[in-house]
Amino acid sequence: MTAMGYVRALQAVVWREVLRFVHQRERFVSALVRPLVWLLVFAAGFRAALGVSVQPPYETYITYETYILPGLCAMVLLFNGMQSSLSMVYDREMGSMRLLLVSPLPREFLLTAKLLAGTAVGVMQVYAFLVIAAAFGIVAEPWGYVTVLPALVLAGLMLGAVGMLLSSTIKQLENFAGVMNFVIFPAFFLSSALYPLWKMRESSELLWQICALNPFTHAVELIRFALYGQVDWVSLAWVLGALVLFLGASFLAYNPARGLMPKKAGAGEG
Repeated sequence: MTAMGYVRALQAVVWREVLRFVHQRERFVSALVRPLVWLLVFAAGFRAALGVSVQPPYETYITYETYILPGLCAMVLLFNGMQSSLSMVYDREMGSMRLLLVSPLPREFLLTAKLLAGTAVGVMQVYAFLVIAAAFGIVAEPWGYVTVLPALVLAGLMLGAVGMLLSSTIKQLENFAGVMNFVIFPAFFLSSALYPLWKMRESSELLWQICALNPFTHAVELIRFALYGQVDWVSLAWVLGALVLFLGASFLAYNPARGLMPKKAGAGEG
């Protein structure tokens, strides 16, 4: 297949995912309601308990709502990655993914295209969330809304790859919801999304170590620094490494010859 053929295939996959998202308005609303509840309701209680953090990259006093803003952006990406993977479970059995997997296109290209499409939708959701947060006076640096874009893309790809790997192990659609909760809530609460890691260390050394090893923590920190026009190189390395690991494992898992994908969805495919 020519390079133009690959480009057209990528455009088709991304455009289909965007159209699906546009037509599923309840998915858009639910994607925004969840982080807004944390931002506007739960933050009041957490602010009273934790106060504020004046840690790098901050040079000025910030509110607790501003502190958790990057973590909630990462939450949007995490939930979107899981939702996209949920749709892959259905599509792999009865929808378009089943047809794509038997096309002449390499399996790795199709999975990457699906991941890019899901990430594009997730980034759009994050910017919609940031606009609403700004309407309530919770804002970042003006240039931060531009510099955060690469961080959102990388974090979205990494978190989407996690969901893609999980989707390869699920045979029935109804089982995926339980798996989502098993992954989402530990990843979110055992991270720096809601509180600084040094606060966690004051409570428990073991929990602090778990938080420091959590890839979601580094996705949050990558976004947090990017919102202030800076780069957390350690978190960048963690996110890139986790992306390569999870995406590579997804390629293997979706190969029915040696992976975990149910053979009835891929037997005989090249």
